[in-house]
Amino acid sequence: MHTKHSLMKQLENAAIDKYGTILMHSSMKRIGDVAGGADTVLDALSQYMQEGLLVLPTHTWSYVNADSPKFYVESSPVCVGILPELFRQREGVLRSLHPTHSVAALGQDAESFITGAERFDTPCHRESAWGKLLDRKAQILLVGVDQRRNTFIHGIEEWIDIPGRMTVGHENLYTILPDGTEIEVPSRRHHGLSWSEHFWKVESLLEQQGAIYKAPFGDADMWVCDTVKLTHILTDMLLQNPDLFSDNEPLQD
Repeated sequence: MHTKHSLMKQLENAAIDKYGTILMHSSMKRIGDVAGGADTVLDALSQYMQEGLLVLPTHTWSYVNADSPKFYVESSPVCVGILPELFRQREGVLRSLHPTHSVAALGQDAESFITGAERFDTPCHRESAWGKLLDRKAQILLVGVDQRRNTFIHGIEEWIDIPGRMTVGHENLYTILPDGTEIEVPSRRHHGLSWSEHFWKVESLLEQQGAIYKAPFGDADMWVCDTVKLTHILTDMLLQNPDLFSDNEPLQD
C-alpha cells in the first residue's frame, strides 16, 4: 500500500522540481491502493510542492456549452477525474475563470497564474494559464494516462494556428463568480474530431528526443513532460505537417 511518504519519495526520485511548477493529469484508479485514498495523493503533492506551484486541470468542457452556458467557479464539477475535483475544493486552492478549460492552483504565485483566463476566447490561449506553463518552464505529469490527455498540446496547436482545430464562430458562455457576478466569455471551441485522441503517435519520438520520460507514481506509469522541449519539437513538426494529428496512423520512420 502506498503512503504519503512513499508517494513523495517517488516524486523526488522522478526529479520533479519541488521549487518549480507542475501540472498533473491523472487517473486515480491507476495509482492504486493508497492509505487514505485520493486525499493522501493530494496531501503528498501539496506537501512536496509547498515551495513551488501545483496545478490541476478543472475542466468543464463536457457540459458547459451553448445549451448550458454557465460555469460556476465555486461549484461547477470537474469532468476530468476525482483528484482535480477534490483539489479545487481544498482550502487555499484558487480556480481560474475560463468557462471550459479552467485550472486550479496552489502555492507560489497561484493568484497571478490563474488571473485573466476569462479574457480569452480560446481554451488554451498563449497568455492564459496554459501558456504560462511554458513561460515558467513547467513540468507536466501524466499519471496513469498518456499524451492523449495532455491539454498542453492543444495549446501548441492554438499558438501556431493549425487550420481547422478551432471553431470559427463563438458560443456565448458565462462565468459566474461566487458573489453571483456574471462575466460573459464569448468562446471558440476545439473543432470537430477529438484530435487529442491522436496525440499518442508522437510519444516514442518525444521520449527519444528527451522531451518526456517515464517514472512510477503509486502503481501508475507517470510521463514527466518538459514543456519547453515539448513545445520546440511539436512546433517544428506541426509547422512542417499541420495535419500531423489529423489521423490515427503511426508516424513513418
